[in-house]
Amino acid sequence: MSINKTEKLGYAFLAVVFIFSLYLGFTNVDYFNNVFTAEDKTVETGTAIMLLCVSLLCFYRLFSISKGKSTTWKIGVLLFAILFFFGAGEEISWGQRIFGIESGEYFLQNNAQKETNLHNLVVGGKKVNKIIFSQLLMVAMVIYLIALPIMYRKMEWVKNLADNFAVPVVKWHQTIAFIISTILVAIIPADRKWEVYELAFGIIFFLIFLYPLNGYLFNKK
Repeated sequence: MSINKTEKLGYAFLAVVFIFSLYLGFTNVDYFNNVFTAEDKTVETGTAIMLLCVSLLCFYRLFSISKGKSTTWKIGVLLFAILFFFGAGEEISWGQRIFGIESGEYFLQNNAQKETNLHNLVVGGKKVNKIIFSQLLMVAMVIYLIALPIMYRKMEWVKNLADNFAVPVVKWHQTIAFIISTILVAIIPADRKWEVYELAFGIIFFLIFLYPLNGYLFNKK
């Protein structure tokens, strides 16, 4: 299970994030909740940056190495670029607080935090964040991080489908990093600990997209 220098640096950065998070989470919960992981502060900004980096990487590949690639490859890369750009925008409420933009009437009435984003919308008395961005996302993560790598290695049709749509397949050390991150976040006593989980998500996904198991898909033809 070889890990290159860039991946080691990424994991070192992830380790630093958890060292600070664990220290603050156990010694200064008030600072952890109201400064470190607060809206538009260190952790949330870091998450947005990492998700944006994944999006920009996808856009770079789309415009720099797509010549000679299949239509499905281009569709897959474009969809991932849009998905992670959306995630980055949602993380900072599309720059609403940064630029001092007031929420529209719809979001003031239907958003749990009165912000211009979708993941905090309340529909039928239930937060979209809890239904889609927590429960369904967790199922998707289990499939992507555990089931897909196994099936990719054992089932030719899964391998072909993933490769055709340029789906970066996870290496096992990346899956292990997610599992360790989940355990470390779970033991932090502070309320806003899941903000750290989102940052870990961004860091690891950037490494996955940068160095996937099927990295040959992202070489120039």
